[in-house]
Amino acid sequence: MEAFRGWCGQSVISLYLIVSSRGVILGVLAFVCMCTFFLPAQTLHYTKRPDVENGGKVYRGGCIACHGSDGKGAPMASTVFLRPDTFPDFTDCAGTTPEPNGNWKAAIVHGGPSRGLSQIMPAFGDLLTDDQINDVMAYMRGFCKNVHHYPLGELNLPRALVTEKAFPENELVISTAASASGAPAWTTDIIDERTIIDARTQLETDVPVNYADQGHNWTEGLGDITLAVKREMFSSLKTGSILSLQGGILLPTGDRKRGFGAGTMQLEPFAAFDQLFRENTFLQFQLGADLPVDTSVAPRSMFWRATAGQAMAPDHMLGRLFSPMVEFLATRGFKPGASTNWDVLPEMQITVSRRQHIRTGFGVREPFTNTSGRTPQVVFYMLWDRADGKLWEGWR
Repeated sequence: MEAFRGWCGQSVISLYLIVSSRGVILGVLAFVCMCTFFLPAQTLHYTKRPDVENGGKVYRGGCIACHGSDGKGAPMASTVFLRPDTFPDFTDCAGTTPEPNGNWKAAIVHGGPSRGLSQIMPAFGDLLTDDQINDVMAYMRGFCKNVHHYPLGELNLPRALVTEKAFPENELVISTAASASGAPAWTTDIIDERTIIDARTQLETDVPVNYADQGHNWTEGLGDITLAVKREMFSSLKTGSILSLQGGILLPTGDRKRGFGAGTMQLEPFAAFDQLFRENTFLQFQLGADLPVDTSVAPRSMFWRATAGQAMAPDHMLGRLFSPMVEFLATRGFKPGASTNWDVLPEMQITVSRRQHIRTGFGVREPFTNTSGRTPQVVFYMLWDRADGKLWEGWR
């Protein structure tokens, strides 16, 4: 079993390099499903329920000297160091609730530099037991009262290439989809996501830039720009569930004649539901519609998407994060008798920086039905989680 786990983890990336047909894709899907059951889980496991009272004793025995009795930081006059920009205020719910316990534990066990943070945070892995570390994290979580019920960081699942997740984000994503056959063409989306009003509401701006070889002449131009608002409606770490609704407007900024836009303004409402399981296997679902204002120019359609994945990391889930996933993507027109276009997309997400705020995702999108005129695409993105620091920080 252990030999299979190691082989499985090393082989996932290699499989993406040979995806070129339906038969191979089915093999990849089966392989990813096998890895979901056999690879070690990423969830932080506890030998016993954390003891908040004991965590308070641990905190007052050492942590209080720097972080203060209230979690906001000890008085500047009593400390002998300059506070870095990353110095935490544990009472700031909007800043602390999006951080999963794994991030906190990595900094406590291995020290700040292990996550690209300041060296003033020492390593306590040799001084505290695993239970004591879990206890003190539970106590520190109490500094944030979370009266607004912000979603917890454990529900912030790895980002899929196409399926939108339910968790409200503060991210900048550069995503490119390029044709793998036929005339060269690709679209790069510059996606800005930021929480507004509170940590449950997100504003999204998507600016697509198109490049295409049309009749042996290169052409480029903007696509239809998207402005959207997402709102988390329900989340529960106990059940591992989170539900969000989003409403978007696609502005007719693209040139329809060159295939860069719909030629009319469109509305795009959708619902996103994510489910996390105990072993950090996860499912993501998205259901929505594209509703053009002028249906004589562009047809109405609906879409549904589903993603299955497994998050994995070495060092008991404190190391670099690897997330193999597979997406099933469907689009269908509203006209009676319309057929459904199905695509399948095996992929991988990997954290790049020590702080894990820079991530990359890559995969191959293959049409599975109605393949005439629809070519496979190579899809890739780079993600910057702005809430965790500046782009050039957190690498060492």
